[in-house]
Amino acid sequence: MEAFFSSLTAQAISGCSRIIAALVVLVVGRIIIRLIISLFSDSPLLNRTEGAVKTFSLSFINISLYILLTILIIGILGVPMASIAAVIASAGVAIGLAMQGSLSNLAGGIMLIIFKPFKLEDYIEACGITGTAKEINLFYTVLITPDNKRITIPNGTLMNAVITDYSAEEIRRIEMIFTCSRSENPAHVQNIMQDAMAKEEKILTLPEAPFARLTGSTNEAFEFTVRAWCKNPDYLELLYDLNQHITEALISSGIQAPSIHITTDAK
Repeated sequence: MEAFFSSLTAQAISGCSRIIAALVVLVVGRIIIRLIISLFSDSPLLNRTEGAVKTFSLSFINISLYILLTILIIGILGVPMASIAAVIASAGVAIGLAMQGSLSNLAGGIMLIIFKPFKLEDYIEACGITGTAKEINLFYTVLITPDNKRITIPNGTLMNAVITDYSAEEIRRIEMIFTCSRSENPAHVQNIMQDAMAKEEKILTLPEAPFARLTGSTNEAFEFTVRAWCKNPDYLELLYDLNQHITEALISSGIQAPSIHITTDAK
């Protein structure tokens, strides 16, 4: 009986020591992982890479280190690794089926990094959402909308969607449609629009000169299309300036019932 209690005591002491050691390793391991992630985050190598590659790499390193820490703790607790390997192998198919969506998102994240349909800080439209790309993680991409909402899109869904990158090119074209009464002289209206555009310094003359022409009509109104090219950072400001200045010029010239319809997607 004494031998039984001695054995039980020894096992209890051994179990407690393993648990304490595992807790120490967990705490120290988390500190080390944070330190490693911090070092990688500040490393010159990652800082020279594109932002999407950096966030994706840091996310991958973080998850990998925690997986290694978990395996180490399991070993300290005395669980046979052979048994763990057998359980993982037998459950692999079930886990794979359960994680189809996650694996698809992981593959989508890798494809986004390789093919680069957009970069971080680009203003994009995808999956019916427009916003600035802020993060590309292992499984999700984060967009910040113009009204400061944080939208998380699964990478698998994003990779299979049509992506419009408004920031990719150096220049963009503004297109608007103005209407006025059919009683007006089309040539006179066009000259007013051209004069208003001539005062805008942000308009580029290449690849196309500013355009204002009669392009359609209804039973009640003429429709005039206005097109102008500008540098990408000037797009929004010029869009609003043209809207205001052309409308004011038409009104001050006595043009009846001027109105506007913007056909180009605005940020």
